[in-house]
Amino acid sequence: MTALLSLSRAMFKGFFRDRMTLFWAVLFPLMFLVLFGGILTDRGAPKLEVAQIGDVAALDRMPAETREALEQSVEITRSDDEAQALRDVRDGDLAAVVTEDGDRLVVHFSQADQVAAARVRATFQGIVDAANLARTGVEPAYALDPRQVEDESLETIQYVTPGLLGWAIAMSATFGAATNLVNWRKSGLLRRLRLTPIPTSSVVLARVGVSLLVALGQAVIFVALAVFAFGLQLTGWWPLVVPLVLAGTLAFLSIGLLAGAVSKTEEGAVGLANFVVLPMAFLSGSFFSLEGAPGWLQAVSRLLPLRHLNDAMLDVMVRGQGVAAIWQPMLILVAFAAVCALVAGRLFRWET
Repeated sequence: MTALLSLSRAMFKGFFRDRMTLFWAVLFPLMFLVLFGGILTDRGAPKLEVAQIGDVAALDRMPAETREALEQSVEITRSDDEAQALRDVRDGDLAAVVTEDGDRLVVHFSQADQVAAARVRATFQGIVDAANLARTGVEPAYALDPRQVEDESLETIQYVTPGLLGWAIAMSATFGAATNLVNWRKSGLLRRLRLTPIPTSSVVLARVGVSLLVALGQAVIFVALAVFAFGLQLTGWWPLVVPLVLAGTLAFLSIGLLAGAVSKTEEGAVGLANFVVLPMAFLSGSFFSLEGAPGWLQAVSRLLPLRHLNDAMLDVMVRGQGVAAIWQPMLILVAFAAVCALVAGRLFRWET
């Protein structure tokens, strides 16, 4: 026990004295949290900027309630210069120009931005349909009742934090284990530790313990910054993040050990770890949602441990789900850690 505590203390001090490790493990992921939380918070689809030329009955006679709903997605300004407005549409400065020609609502738009064009056509088709129905004097048979499934207070930071925290844990555990193992082997530290009376299990437990403490520290810093700086609102089940962080750290620590076991240089270990972690972050939804991804990509994503870690943390931090949401992801993470650790053990070398 004394040897274990001494090794843990030494490794912990080494982590904080290594400025590059601190930067890549803590500061670099926090930069992404600030970027996504500060710049992209509350940034949904931008309003369509539309110019109205002259009188347009479908817009001017619109009920106040309908007009208010329309203004949430469309910003309509009046203009007397139709030629200039059309040039603005061609240049991309306006989404559309609306005029009235008899009983026709004329909408000029550019197909250069296909997403904006589709929104323009759908929006004004709905306006025309509503105006035609109102003119008939017939009561509508159906009414739209839109209801958001999440709490209306939820903001972008709610969905950004879990994914970025999962990526930070993955990067710290993988890179730290890979580079440390190569450095210790090259410097002869592993050989000297092997010759000491300290059991190998103590060395392994010390390294794992330090990684777990660092990961918990990362989680505290991430969540505190998101809560106090960007308004993250945690659900009552947020403490379940702790076992998820521990299981995720074990999974990615094993990947780092595997990368360090097969690499002969620090550069090779970093390159291999980067080759694994960075694509996994994109494929696991750490930076953006995968809801619209093709089915085959979704299937590949579900094979990755980071996807299960991200989804589980989102469930307990944002969606308010309980223990039932984390037991399966934790089993997957622990099983993944066991398999990778077994392979790393087979390939492990004490010396170069």
